Amino acid sequence: MAATVETPLMKQYYGIKKQHPDALLLFRMGDFYETFGEDAIKTAGILGITLTKRGNGAASFIELAGFPHHSLDLYLPKLISAGQRVAICEQLEDPKATKNIVKRGVIELVTPGTSINERVLEHDTNNYLAALHFDKEDIGISLLDLSTGEFLVTEGDQSHINKILESFNPAEIIFAKPKTSEFESAFGDKYYTFPLEEWLFTLDYAYSKLINHFQTINLKGFGVEEMPSGIVAAGVIIHYLNENKHARLQHISKISRLEQDKYIWLDRFTTRNLELVEPIQEKGTPLYNILNFTRSPMGARLLKKWILLPLRDYKPIQERINITEYFVNETGIAAELQGLLSQIGDLERLITRISLLRANPREIVHLKKSLGCIAEIRDLCQKSEDANMQKLGDQLNPCTSIYKQIDKTLIEDPPVQLQKGGAIAKGVSAELDEWKELSGSGKDYLVNIQRKEAERTGISSLKIAYNGVFGYYLEVTHTHKNKVPPEWIRKQTLVNAERYITEELKDYEEKILKAEGKIQELEKTIFDDLILAITEFVVPIQLNANLLARMDCLLSFAEAARKNNYTKPEINQSLILDIKDGRHPVIEKNLPPGEEYIPNDVYLDNDTQQMIILTGPNMSGKSAILRQTALIVLMAQAGSFVPASKAQIGLVDKIFTRVGASDNLSVGESTFMVEMTETANILNNISKQSLILLDEIGRGTSTYDGISIAWAITEYIHGHPARPKTLFATHYHELNEIAEKNHRIRNFHVSIREVQNKVIFLRKLVPGGSEHSFGIHVAQMAGIPADVVARANEILSHLESNRKDIENNGNRIEIPQPNFQLKLFDYTDSVSERLKEELQKIDINTLTPVEAMLKLNQLKSYLKKKG
Repeated sequence: MAATVETPLMKQYYGIKKQHPDALLLFRMGDFYETFGEDAIKTAGILGITLTKRGNGAASFIELAGFPHHSLDLYLPKLISAGQRVAICEQLEDPKATKNIVKRGVIELVTPGTSINERVLEHDTNNYLAALHFDKEDIGISLLDLSTGEFLVTEGDQSHINKILESFNPAEIIFAKPKTSEFESAFGDKYYTFPLEEWLFTLDYAYSKLINHFQTINLKGFGVEEMPSGIVAAGVIIHYLNENKHARLQHISKISRLEQDKYIWLDRFTTRNLELVEPIQEKGTPLYNILNFTRSPMGARLLKKWILLPLRDYKPIQERINITEYFVNETGIAAELQGLLSQIGDLERLITRISLLRANPREIVHLKKSLGCIAEIRDLCQKSEDANMQKLGDQLNPCTSIYKQIDKTLIEDPPVQLQKGGAIAKGVSAELDEWKELSGSGKDYLVNIQRKEAERTGISSLKIAYNGVFGYYLEVTHTHKNKVPPEWIRKQTLVNAERYITEELKDYEEKILKAEGKIQELEKTIFDDLILAITEFVVPIQLNANLLARMDCLLSFAEAARKNNYTKPEINQSLILDIKDGRHPVIEKNLPPGEEYIPNDVYLDNDTQQMIILTGPNMSGKSAILRQTALIVLMAQAGSFVPASKAQIGLVDKIFTRVGASDNLSVGESTFMVEMTETANILNNISKQSLILLDEIGRGTSTYDGISIAWAITEYIHGHPARPKTLFATHYHELNEIAEKNHRIRNFHVSIREVQNKVIFLRKLVPGGSEHSFGIHVAQMAGIPADVVARANEILSHLESNRKDIENNGNRIEIPQPNFQLKLFDYTDSVSERLKEELQKIDINTLTPVEAMLKLNQLKSYLKKKG
């Protein structure tokens, strides 16, 4: 801030900026939003607009950057996407109505977690604001998507909250300032956060905020009464929205409990390792992409939740699968429903915009069309012979009365902006119709004036036009200016003509401007009344949106099943997992044309075959078998058909995976440390319904350490009272010996075939262990130079021949010295092979001296080509 005397405008600016020090302040000045000082420097950098300077009192200047007010929807998303908080400061009075500085104030504070701008939001992804409350025993968390009204709450330990954050990936997280270090220690620094004052995080204050918002006497009806930490987090969110000038929150009509025991437990490692909704590699394909055939944004968003939160209860899972089966078989009805869903669009976010009074006339007409589609969908469901479809149809509410009101009030294709007029249908208001008739008859009135004055004055080229400076005018060329009557008032002289006004024109203009003003006023009143009438239907329309999103997901499952040859899984309460001809849903879609995926059977239970030790060479497909097993279970419990010829799935409550390297070097954690952390999480949380998938445990350390750790983990899981079903893929073929002493462990390997010293991967799972890892063969396939491959084979042969001596006597491993020599032929080289073939063809006994010289010259030319 400058030390010199500031201008009155800048005093006003600094006074408002002081109230929002952490936000970029968009300061409305006439037709522009301006930013000053550090805000201007940031804004210019993010938006790529010009940075200038303006006077700020005597001999003082301040940085300035601005853009036209009508470009707000273009520039605001860029600022929010850059992680900025933006305070929008408007002129609160007409500049013409005051002689002093125009009154200004912040009307909205937009943050990454509270934006409802369509340019900021992704149509298939929720935009969550999260609040955390660190209590003594647990952590409360609340999640709100302001754009849809979804409001969730739960509480649990750090591991559970970490899983929630990974699954929901909030755009912004708020918590108490003193908990900043605790948050970063627990959850890292990858989230956008905003600390708040600690006094807000009290149960009494939060509870009162929630019951005042929902207009209830308590929270028992929402099932969250006994969640004090969660209530604090939820109350803070309501406070935060109020502070950010979000006053109309009627669309947040309920708060739902996010129950731990309702969904399969997928820890954050598993969500990442299985690539459920996001690929690990930039060009990878997540499971979501394979299953997503949704026709609406709300369906696409729900599908992500279903994949990340598969169900654990038999009844709702079976209900989803049964409806999916109905859609698989009834392709005609499925296609008709998908066509109707495509026309409905994002009903969830549309009703939110209406509730916040931000919808335009065209969006309201789209709502009417959506309600019409809902009526058709309801009729299709009710005509079905399927009980689940009938139940779905009975819950849909086409809101007929508001449909009729919209249809009566708005024209079929209204303008986007209400201010342009012409949105309200004829017959809604007699007064409006009269003013429209007056305004609409103006063209004929002007034609009559022009004709009458031309006849009276004899000016044949007389024209009537309009501009924004002095309204309607008569234009006369200089040729006829001597014919202009004395009562006409000259307003402007041009090169070839002069412009005049008359009393009659001014009277007409006054009537037209009055008519236009009245039309705008009456249309706004009628439109506002319509919006208020629609807000009475927010809850039933939100229910419709939820039901249609659910239907969209099940239709998507059915289409994926038909296109990808999936089958209906058998879900039961047993502890058996029996998959026949299972396939990886992602890998099989990415195979080269003509190549078929090799399916495999997997059987696990808690009594006879609790654990499979899966050995085989790298690249043979062990990891794919592990992942496809998890994905098949997950898909089934989400309600989808599965990539298998048959699948019997006893309900799983937790899926744990430890697959793939995942170094976290940025915080000083090695591959092995991350591996052990993930494995510890598994061993400390297993149950009898758990499914555990381990891949290459122990490879991040020395061979003997790795084998020892893998062996001990295997024995621990086998001996655990819960007896969790486990697939353990390893290149340590020594682990095959564990099955000899542990009767619930079975050895399997991925078969290979050796042909002419080369390995062919058959990718088929067969009983029995593998004795070799074939790592050197894989190295050769990867293009490792032949000398290196040969040397590796030499060392391997030496180690295997001296293994017993090393193990029994503790002798040092003496590796033979390399004996590199110049080789006449490198048998991996095509030119060398050609030379060899040509030499073998030569019959020395019949070769003449001249022929020998020619042949030698030919062979020499081959070597030149090689060089």
